[in-house]
Amino acid sequence: MRTTLQSVQSAQSLDDLYPLLAANHLTAGWHKKRASLWKTPNTAFLPRHWSYELGRLALDQAGRWIGTELAERRNLLLFNPVGDNDYDTVRTMVAAYQMIKPGEYARPHRHTPNALRFVLDAKPGVFSVVDGVQLPMLPGDVLLTPSGCWHSHFNDSDSNAYWIDILDVPLVHLLEPMFFEEFGQAHQPVEQQPLSHPFWFQSAQVQSELNQAPQTGGVRRVPLHTADHFLTQALNFIQLQPQASTQKHRSTASRIFSVAQGSGHATVGELQVTWQPGDVLAVPSWTEFEIRAHETSLLFEVNDEPTLKKLGFYKESA
Repeated sequence: MRTTLQSVQSAQSLDDLYPLLAANHLTAGWHKKRASLWKTPNTAFLPRHWSYELGRLALDQAGRWIGTELAERRNLLLFNPVGDNDYDTVRTMVAAYQMIKPGEYARPHRHTPNALRFVLDAKPGVFSVVDGVQLPMLPGDVLLTPSGCWHSHFNDSDSNAYWIDILDVPLVHLLEPMFFEEFGQAHQPVEQQPLSHPFWFQSAQVQSELNQAPQTGGVRRVPLHTADHFLTQALNFIQLQPQASTQKHRSTASRIFSVAQGSGHATVGELQVTWQPGDVLAVPSWTEFEIRAHETSLLFEVNDEPTLKKLGFYKESA
């Protein structure tokens, strides 16, 4: 310590002082490498589009080599190409295409992150089990696996099943409260097989609510009531009539859109793409976007508005 004090006292210039500070894990605020404040949100994450057609084909190919012992990991992460990132889709969420083959059972586990499944293609006989509750997975359904819940899935049908997983793992990585636990048995005991459940949003029920929802500019919205179970994310279905659009919008929230039905065009920042069923769009924070339908279409949106609102950080552009 005395040597360090003497060295600092002997410094003849700032250039002499800086390496001494660095050696003691100190940085001069006027000399830091990068800005710590900026006038408006500044994300490195990029607008992105992923094709379900490509993702499904790749999963089918992977299924030739990835067997039952890895069934719960047979997924394709939709990562945003920023820096060395190969996981996060947007800053606080990750999305993935997943496939399970007939006869497979994905082993149960639980973890801190919240997770959901948006079913793209599945025949009757595909199920999630969440804390002992067995729930069917049919096209258009959304199933929740909230933080800390045991969850697994299996396929008793005669066809591959495909869905999109969306989790808040990146948020948990940032805040660092991650816990993960294996169930310890290959199968989770089934205690209930209800006809409805707060963790299961059935496509038919969502469509019924959309039909009754007010329409503005050819757009109907139905929020899923998840606040009691999902504290970090909000889930919405958006129905667009032909040529209708979401209108231009920008906020501090990050968003992931999945296409349930229809086709159209999207402008996200400088990215312009066409989309079709199963495709995924990433809208990073403070990125203007507009999504327009070519035909009657249905979108499923997941965003991190609840997190930002709880922290007082949510804003929309004027």
